[in-house]
Formats: sequence, structure tokens, C-alpha cells
Amino acid sequence: MVTQDGLRGVFAAALTPMDEELNVDHAAFVLHCRRLLEAGCHGLGVFGTTGEANSLSAKERATALEALVEAGVPGERLLPGTGSCALTEAAWLSRAALEAGAAGVLVLPPFYYKGVGDEGLYRFFAELIERVGDRRLRLYLYHFPQMTGGVGISVPLVGRLVESYPEVVRGIKDSEGSWPRIERLCRELPGFGVFAGTERFLLDTLRAGGAGCISATANVTARLARRVYDLHASGREAAASEAQERLTRLRGALEAYPAIPALKTLMRSLTGEEAWLNLRPPLVNLGGGSEARLLEEARALRLAEHAP
Repeated sequence: MVTQDGLRGVFAAALTPMDEELNVDHAAFVLHCRRLLEAGCHGLGVFGTTGEANSLSAKERATALEALVEAGVPGERLLPGTGSCALTEAAWLSRAALEAGAAGVLVLPPFYYKGVGDEGLYRFFAELIERVGDRRLRLYLYHFPQMTGGVGISVPLVGRLVESYPEVVRGIKDSEGSWPRIERLCRELPGFGVFAGTERFLLDTLRAGGAGCISATANVTARLARRVYDLHASGREAAASEAQERLTRLRGALEAYPAIPALKTLMRSLTGEEAWLNLRPPLVNLGGGSEARLLEEARALRLAEHAP
């Protein structure tokens, strides 16, 4: 959801359905995004890690985003990933997102070169903002050092970017998995749009003044995550804590498996749509034993009650 201060709420880091030739299946993508919004997601992070963004070309991402908006998925509820190691590509994708009416863009740091330090990363984001050159730009930083080979966005760097571009740099998705870091961001940057990258920290983040979560597993836990958000918003903190405990148990069970293959396996089980098993290499599907264990755990935890 978009407020005067920026994005807030439960965002699913949406999976990207593929067809048999491993191209983005636009019709299935539209259907999945609609399901997630109907299940209670305030918005969708498309073309992030879970969306296999770095296995997609810039043109594929831009074309799929355009297809979503043309099919009636509201652009103001989309936060597309536009990060790239190539500055020019990141700028082009960010402009394309603005033209599609996206609420903002989610940008990874350039992660190929290691040891560049905060100065190099500051120059990348600053140059990206200047090249886009559009007052509509709302940039959300994406911190995920486990996936970017240790290239992360330090808290001091976040502060420097906010100070330099307060109208543009509006938030961060923090997927490092460190509650002390998320808490520090909320404390040192009050009003900044801090999103936890896991539902584990959804309620804690909201209580600390953060914006919510942008999570992979919200693809299958959207209803329960939204319940946590709504209970907190209405001041029902005891009930919110109880719902958060259930949500944390679900997240913990799913974390035992490779995220994208596991989530696509669950989507196949929940929808009966075999195309969910199409994965673009280098990703591969779960083995038979792992798949059976995952589906049994999902049944035991009554996942279907919380899924779109």
C-alpha cells in the first residue's frame, strides 16, 4: 500500500511462472499476482530474488511488467526489481518501471566486483538516480549479502543516501536476517521505509516503526501475514503475537528447503497447475524425497489455510 510517507504493508516477493520453453508465462504471472493481492498483500515485489530476476534479461523484465499493468494489475502496488551490475541497464529498467506506473523500484547493489566499499556503492546509487532524472522515482535499497557475495549496503551508507536524496531514497528491503540491524535502521532512520526480508520479523519491525515485510514465502503465507499486520494495526497485540508465532513456525519449516524450487512445488500442489514446476536453469526441482517431506510438513502446518 502507498501512503504519504511511502510503501507499507505485507509484500510478496512474487514468483515468476515459466512456460515449457522457460519463458515468462505472462498470463500465469498475471493470475498469480491477482491471487496474491486478493489474498491480502498490500503490494508485490516483482523481479526480485524469488522472481528469478537475475536469470531474466532487462527486456524480459520490462515486457513482463508491462503485461501485468496492461492486464489491470495496479502499477502503484508493484515494486519491481531493477538492479543490475550494469549501471546503464539499471537506469533503463528503472525508467521503464516509472513509465509502467510502478510505486517504486527495488535495487540491489552492483555485486560482481568485491571490496569496492561504501564510496563505490554510493557513487553507483547516486549516478543511477541522476541518470533516471525523474522526480517520480522512489528507490528502495535491497540488502541481501548472502546472495550478492558479501556486497551489502551498510547502515551508514543508507543514511548518507537518504541525506543526499531524501525525496528519492525511501526505504530498504533488508534480507540479511539480522534483527539487530533492522532494529538499528528503524531507530536511526525514523519514518524510513524499513521492510524485513522475512515474515519472522514482521511484527517486530512494525512495532519498531518499520514498514512491514517483503517476503518470498508470502507467496504461500499471504493471508496469515496480512492477519498479523491487521491485528497490530488495530491494537490487538496479544492476538497479533499469537498469529506471528504461527507465521514464524511456517517460515521456519519452509526455510529448510531451497526457496524457489520449494515455493514452486507448493504452488503446484495448491493450484494443481503443473507449469509451476518449470524452473529456469541453474535452478532445479526438489528431489522426490525432499518434495514429499515438504508437502507433508505443509499439510501438517495447514499451509493451505493461509495461502492465496
